[in-house]
Amino acid sequence: MSKAEHPSDVVWDITYACPLRCTHCYSESGRRPARQLSHGDMLRVADAIVSLRPQAVEFAGGEPLLVKGILEVADRIAQAGISVSLYTSGWTLDPQMADDLTRVFKKITVSVDGADARTHDRIRGRSGSFERAMRALAILDGLSRQRVERGEPPVEFGIDCAVMRSNFDQMEEFCTAIAPRFPQLRFLNFAAAVPAGLASRTGFSDHELVTNEQMRTMTGAENIQRLQSLAPASVQVMTLNNFKLMMHPDFIAHYGFPLMQIEPDGEVRAMPVYEGTVGSLLTEAPVTLWERAVARWSDPFVVETLSPVRSMHEWAEATRRIDYHFGSDAVRRRIDRRPSFDVSPAGAPHESDRPE
Repeated sequence: MSKAEHPSDVVWDITYACPLRCTHCYSESGRRPARQLSHGDMLRVADAIVSLRPQAVEFAGGEPLLVKGILEVADRIAQAGISVSLYTSGWTLDPQMADDLTRVFKKITVSVDGADARTHDRIRGRSGSFERAMRALAILDGLSRQRVERGEPPVEFGIDCAVMRSNFDQMEEFCTAIAPRFPQLRFLNFAAAVPAGLASRTGFSDHELVTNEQMRTMTGAENIQRLQSLAPASVQVMTLNNFKLMMHPDFIAHYGFPLMQIEPDGEVRAMPVYEGTVGSLLTEAPVTLWERAVARWSDPFVVETLSPVRSMHEWAEATRRIDYHFGSDAVRRRIDRRPSFDVSPAGAPHESDRPE
C-alpha cells in the first residue's frame, strides 16, 4: 500500500449549494444544506490544505461560483505554489467573473452532460442549463482569444461529460457539433459516471450506469482515435473509466491512492466517492486525518466489500454497503430519503420527485 505522507491532489467540495438537480449528483448538492463555512474558516481550511503540500487542488461542489470570496480562498492556495483548478456548471459565470477567475485558477472545467439541450437539461434537472453552459464556454473562449491576440497565454478551459447510457451515443456529436463552437477550447473529457451519491441508487445503476461492453467501447484505443479525429485538432480528447475511484484493494496495493476529498465544512472523507469522514481540518492536524483515511482503505469491511467487484452494477452495490456502514445516522437518513429513479413507459429515465 502507498506510504505517501500526504496527498498529491485535493478535491474540495466547497459548498453543497447548487442551482441544478443532477440525476447522478455524487454529493446530492442542492438537495441538502450547503454546509458552507464562514470566510474565515474557509481560509483556515485553505491553510490546512497548503500544509499538506499537494501538487494540485480542485474546487468543486455543488456550484463553487455561488461561494462569496472563493477567489481569495483559492488564491491563498495558489500563492503557496499549488496549482488550483475549478469545476463548474457555468450557471452563474459572467465576463467579469471569468476574467477574475482565470487569473487565479490554472484550469476551468465546464460540465456538459448532453450534446443538446434536451439531454443535458434532463440530466441536469433544470431547463436552460445547457444554454448557460454554452454561454459560459463562449465567455471563456472569447477571453482566451483576446489574451492570445495580446500575446498572452490562452485560457486553459474545457468540457467534462459524465457518460451514462442516455448520453453514450452523443460522444461523436460533442466532437463534431459542440467542440467546434469554441475555437479556443483545450480539452474534452468523457468520464464514466460512477456509482456515488445519487448515482449509486438501485434504479440509476440499473438503467444509467454504462455496461461493461459500453465501457470497453468507450475507452478502447479505436474509439479514442476516432473521437480525436472528429474533434478540432486543438482539442485533446480523453476517455476515462474512473475505476480508480472504486479504490479496489488490488489497485490500492499496486498503485496507492493520491487523492484527498474535503467536504464543505472541512470534514475529510476517508474515501472520496464513499460516505464516511475521519475528522475536520478545522480541529485536527491534516496529516493525522490523512493517516486515518489511508487506514480506512485496508479496513476489513472495505476489503471484503470491494474485492469481488468487477462491474458497475457490483460497484453500485458495494457503494451502498460502504455508505451505510461508515456513514453517520444523518447520512443514513439522507440515503433513505433519496428519490427513486425509474424509467418511464416511453423509455426516458426520470426521478419520481425531481424538482422543476
